[in-house]
Amino acid sequence: MGFLDSLFGRSKPVKPDLDQLFGLPSAAITLQAAVGFTPTGAGSVCFASIEGGAFAQVQQEVRALLDADSERAGAPVEFSRDDYGYSWLLSRRAPDDLPALVGDLHAVNSALEDSGFGPQLLCSLVTFRDAELRSMALVYLYKRGTFYPFAPMPGEKRDNPLELQVKAVVKDDLRVEEDLTRWFPLWGAPGL
Repeated sequence: MGFLDSLFGRSKPVKPDLDQLFGLPSAAITLQAAVGFTPTGAGSVCFASIEGGAFAQVQQEVRALLDADSERAGAPVEFSRDDYGYSWLLSRRAPDDLPALVGDLHAVNSALEDSGFGPQLLCSLVTFRDAELRSMALVYLYKRGTFYPFAPMPGEKRDNPLELQVKAVVKDDLRVEEDLTRWFPLWGAPGL
């Protein structure tokens, strides 16, 4: 960082650390003990699509890699596109197999990053539910290397008190995004 950067308050962006995803299983145990949320077995990766053969090839390789897992229960990996034009890959595992789901998300992120498509990665999320069937996701912001909770409610509203409670609960397990303006809503995210 140069003199002008420090003078104008600019800082170096945080380098993505995909290994942060491996903190999710311990955060899940903390979440269940503290607020009663358990994993649903669904997780998604969101990325900006790029047209072209190289990107299509990477998507096919990712699908083949994850679909080849003989221990996967239920539907294979699903690709979809949202109303904003972003692509989503949804992976499903048994709710009690969060480490395998995290492995899927890490593999997708790594494959895209290693193929030069890291700048297109936006976020990854793992979903949770409680006994009242409230949904909540822990969202990993690729470009920030941090997590934040997202708790949607009907009518495109958010359960802000729950999000702040979850932030306090998982702060020792995950690197939590401190800038609340970066806690973007993910309405209609696959698996949520």
